[in-house]
Amino acid sequence: MNEDQIKGKAKDIGGKIQEEVGKVTGSSEQQAKGLGKQVEGKVQEKVGDLKDNINRGNR
Repeated sequence: MNEDQIKGKAKDIGGKIQEEVGKVTGSSEQQAKGLGKQVEGKVQEKVGDLKDNINRGNR
C-alpha cells in the first residue's frame, strides 16, 4: 500500500464515523460533511491504486 491508499482509507473511515455521529445527534450538516470525506477518501484511494499499478508496470 502506498501513502495515498492509506490516507484515503483513513478519510473514508473518518467520514463514516462523522456521518454516524451526525445521524445520532440529528445534525444533517455533520452527515453531509461525513459523506464528503468518504468521497474524498475513496477518490484518494483510487489515485493510490493507479499509482501502484503504474509503479508495478515500470518494474
